[in-house]
Amino acid sequence: MDRRNFIKTGSLAGLTLSTLAAGATDLVQDGKKQENASSKEKTDEFSLNEVTISVLQQKMQSKEYTSRSITELYLKRIEEIDKNGPKLNAIIEINPDALFIADAMDKERAAGKIRGPLHGIPVLIKDNINTGDKMHTTAGALAIADNIVKTDAFIVNKLREAGAVLLGKTNLSEWANFRSTHSTSAWSSRGGQTKCPYILDRNPSGSSAGSGSAASANLCAIAIGTETDGSIVSPSSVNGLVGIKPTVGLWSRSGIIPISKTQDTAGPMARTVRDAVILLGALAGVDPQDKYTLSSKGKAEADYTRYLDENGLKGKRIGVEKDGLKVNIGIDGLFQEAIDTLKSKGATIVEVELYKQMKEAFHAQFTVLLYEFKDGLNNYLGKANSKMKSLTDVIAFNKQNEEKAMPFFKQEILEQAELKGGLFEKEYLDALKKTSGITREAIDTILKQNNLDAISAPTNGFAGCIDLVNGDYDNGFSFSSPAAMAGYPHITVPMGYAHGLPAGLSFISTAYKEADIIKLAYAYEQASKKRTPPIFKPDLFG
Repeated sequence: MDRRNFIKTGSLAGLTLSTLAAGATDLVQDGKKQENASSKEKTDEFSLNEVTISVLQQKMQSKEYTSRSITELYLKRIEEIDKNGPKLNAIIEINPDALFIADAMDKERAAGKIRGPLHGIPVLIKDNINTGDKMHTTAGALAIADNIVKTDAFIVNKLREAGAVLLGKTNLSEWANFRSTHSTSAWSSRGGQTKCPYILDRNPSGSSAGSGSAASANLCAIAIGTETDGSIVSPSSVNGLVGIKPTVGLWSRSGIIPISKTQDTAGPMARTVRDAVILLGALAGVDPQDKYTLSSKGKAEADYTRYLDENGLKGKRIGVEKDGLKVNIGIDGLFQEAIDTLKSKGATIVEVELYKQMKEAFHAQFTVLLYEFKDGLNNYLGKANSKMKSLTDVIAFNKQNEEKAMPFFKQEILEQAELKGGLFEKEYLDALKKTSGITREAIDTILKQNNLDAISAPTNGFAGCIDLVNGDYDNGFSFSSPAAMAGYPHITVPMGYAHGLPAGLSFISTAYKEADIIKLAYAYEQASKKRTPPIFKPDLFG
């Protein structure tokens, strides 16, 4: 849950850094490229910087690298970043079995067995996803710091079957940012504060903050986040990444610490559309433990890369959300440039007003989440390997350990959820009709009436400053809620930079139309090439 986005909707998301004598980089200021004439620009000389899955596979095939050597490089990178470098604090725990997994994948490769494109590829996952190994699963909360589970989440099992190397777990906004109305995104009582790798005093956004910061800073090949409303797409946007929030049901949620059974989903976070799409298909599948995945039968695909078409914008009709046209000078310039790119590649642009139809749904969402969080968390903790067996236990633990568990902000949302009844309550059922019902009808009607392939807008505003005293503040705009409340797919792709801070461009559509929006996002990415790696500036003026 990106709390800034949530508030915006009205409901309450081997390193060497050397100094160059005369380095210059292109940044985007207010939507226009300008040269940064700083004579002290930092360059990142990590050998796997910006490497893609395809390149890693080629290097392993040619024996230039092995899965073990790649994993060792990423482990060293993480150590250097967090001990001697910018100290992003993106990783909450390293997998002690990572090198053993890499060795096993190398043995299989040597024997002629290649499981697929993820074979031997190091992946980081968010610390609210169960792993049946030596790592903890805590949602960043000290209250369940003792939780070492016995079995993998369904998607982690799929990840292992695909041959990926589980490198470790990433920090997040505690309880996926569903703890306090005054929280600071990217902070957890177990993991501390994660930073944005572009400008270090900026917030990488929540709740998949660690996955966003880590993938952007090249601490892994690819990462996995989770989203209820904005927690994949927002940290992807502000960290210069591609993020995909799938249709709810495309990826299983079993074994993931929940907020909402109707909105939660995990999804890929990567530096390119292709890498995100490779991961998307590999982890899709029907899970008997998650009835929502039954709707994906016959609709999910194991390989979405066949939709990566550079000419994918030709002849397409894209609705542009009117509220996204006037955000601030920086976002407006980037969005207009993106619209011009879409048009130049053959797309027709139609202005639409989705947000105008959704005010009632926005206000109902928080009620839905309070009910579903209490129900889901109690079910999860009842089976977890932790002393905490209920939301009641968690609230009591936090009060008893307030100095460590709640030093900056409290637990108002946990306490509000605790007061709610079961999912049979009229208040819950009425609110649910307003959220998913109104939102789906609004999106589907706009798509149909205007004969659109997708609806587009800026993903959100630029990264805000880290402020543990006052908490998060509104950063201007968010486009996460429509697809989140509807359970529909959403992809964000880098749109450009202002003052060195990234922003993303979003495409959403109706259920199980991942292929449609992937095609659009890839064509835009290839036409614009906006992804630029971070340079770890200490502040806006550093």
